[in-house]
Amino acid sequence: MGPTVMLPIIIFTMAMCLRVGFSRSLRSALTIGMGFVGIFIVFGLLVDSLGPAAKDMVKSTGIDLPVVDLGWTPLAAIAWASQVAPFVVPMTIGINVLMLTLNWTKTVNIDVWNFWHFSLVGAMVYTATGSFAFGLIIAGVTAAITLVLADWCAPMIQKYFDLPGISLPTLSSVIFFPLGLLGNLILDRVPGLNKLNADPEQIRKRFGVFGEPMMIGVILGAGIGLLAKYDLKGVLGLAINLGAVMLIMPRMVKLLMEGLLPLSDAVRSFLRKRYPDRHDLYIGLDIAVAVGHPSVLSTALLLIPVGVLLAVILPGNKLLPLGDLANIWVPISMVVLACRGNIIRAFIIGIPLLAMNLYVASAAAPLLTKLAKSIHFPINTDGEISSLLDGGNPFRLWMVRIFEGNPLALMLIPVVVIVCLLLWRMTSKQQAVSESKEQALEGK
Repeated sequence: MGPTVMLPIIIFTMAMCLRVGFSRSLRSALTIGMGFVGIFIVFGLLVDSLGPAAKDMVKSTGIDLPVVDLGWTPLAAIAWASQVAPFVVPMTIGINVLMLTLNWTKTVNIDVWNFWHFSLVGAMVYTATGSFAFGLIIAGVTAAITLVLADWCAPMIQKYFDLPGISLPTLSSVIFFPLGLLGNLILDRVPGLNKLNADPEQIRKRFGVFGEPMMIGVILGAGIGLLAKYDLKGVLGLAINLGAVMLIMPRMVKLLMEGLLPLSDAVRSFLRKRYPDRHDLYIGLDIAVAVGHPSVLSTALLLIPVGVLLAVILPGNKLLPLGDLANIWVPISMVVLACRGNIIRAFIIGIPLLAMNLYVASAAAPLLTKLAKSIHFPINTDGEISSLLDGGNPFRLWMVRIFEGNPLALMLIPVVVIVCLLLWRMTSKQQAVSESKEQALEGK
């Protein structure tokens, strides 16, 4: 039935169980559903506007690469049609409930649609190893890791994206949070670069009307239109459409948050009564609610032409970036968050991450093509398929290589765990300092 139908049903059921009352539960559920309809409509405008422009930019370069970027949507269909999918949904819900009970997570993941991310990594491991058990195990492990990462970045999401009580357990984005933190930490130690800062508020103060999100969308849209070699009508049309996205998307997110407020209050009240020593739970939503932040869209729009350039110049890249080039904002959203809205830093960090995605997507293409053929999915091409966003997700390919027994992948396990623990300690200290300062200001 899709997220815009299922999400209101889930929200209504949860609200009734928490004794919010019939009228408030119904109004809250429907408002959330309408908010997501609005978000997806504006998101559709973004993709429909940027997709053709991105393809025209690729065509203008004259590149002809063997692996076709189908975009994330066919991969989602492949994941839902895979053999592991029917087991992943109840297993993921069970894992979430168990982790909540044991206080291993604060996220109540109601974004059931995006469970396909766990199905996809499970299906890839199953296809690579031939072991159905391995596929289910890694799907479950991935769901648990995603919840932990969502908890980790939730305080910053609520502070910098203004999404109170929300976490974003979407695998295609959340695994880029520690990578963004690591990149930000490196830039802190580079003279000159560590002084550069440009967040939406500073841009607005410095450039006046031309620094407003709407105008930034218009300017970047016109620039992309020129790079795509559009005529005047095409350039102006793209500029207006992207300006509209920058203006309307935050308002749709506010509508969604308005609907979530009664449920959030009910969850807090429930927890205070039954778990007085426990912090509030987070409601896990789709990463789409983060696209409304001006820093996310601005950074993604700046990186689109860079993605085309990298596809042309990187030796060994096989992916022709078409279907997912307009969706760069998904992984970049967590990089922007790690940089606290600093567009310049997020843009710099985004360049090597884009290169990594291209190489990973190229390497994953044979496996994804084999998976698609195993379920008789119509791929409509004689060559190999992949996607910049989810085919290029480094976590999935790493998991596949681990279960294949790749020595390098196995050696990376302790390295990644240690780095993530160090980054987690760093952010925890920063969060504690920030909270103490806020409490001191409130006291004054």
